[in-house]
Amino acid sequence: MVDLKLLEHLESFLTEKRRQRFDEVLAQRTKHFTVATEDVYQLHNTSAVMRSCEVFGIQELNVIEERNTKKIDREIALGSQKWVDLNRYQSVSDCITDLKKKGYQIVATTPHNNESLLEDFDVIPKSCLFFGRETEGLSEEVMEQADRFLKIPMVGFTESLNISVSAAIILQHITAKLKTSNIEWQLSDEEKNHKKIDWIRKTIHSYDEIVERFYSEY
Repeated sequence: MVDLKLLEHLESFLTEKRRQRFDEVLAQRTKHFTVATEDVYQLHNTSAVMRSCEVFGIQELNVIEERNTKKIDREIALGSQKWVDLNRYQSVSDCITDLKKKGYQIVATTPHNNESLLEDFDVIPKSCLFFGRETEGLSEEVMEQADRFLKIPMVGFTESLNISVSAAIILQHITAKLKTSNIEWQLSDEEKNHKKIDWIRKTIHSYDEIVERFYSEY
């Protein structure tokens, strides 16, 4: 439970413009959709996917690192690592199990299955969109565990897109469609307040000292 008095105190250290910006961005954030990347080899691709999540209001990114363990490239992510929550998993199994416990259906993005084209995708169920390795695509485990498959229609000779491009196209489409629906897709007030505390912590250099002083005085 967020201490609302502490939050109010912390907000007093922000400019009015920054407070308004936090509220505006949080109003567009969602956990109705989330994204998972599976052992993406090129670091800039995962970083670019994180950037797309941030731009289109996806609050959580799940990174599976069975083979490749790397840090998010700050230059590519352009600060989005401050605003998006990153969940790391060491196995596909752990990731899928956790996501299903949270109520997400597993959606495998692939150019090889016509079950659901992007324009027909149903935005009502909570969904995690899985994106695979640059050359191999998603593993058999993800494909076998998937509840749905999603394909971007393409009409050229090239049959696949770069992972970061695919993520941007899909996220722009489904978030726009989501916001025209009657689904309660926004974060709860408690989630918004929790995120605001987190963002303030990452914004104010003397955060720990301010919190300590607040509790010692009040």
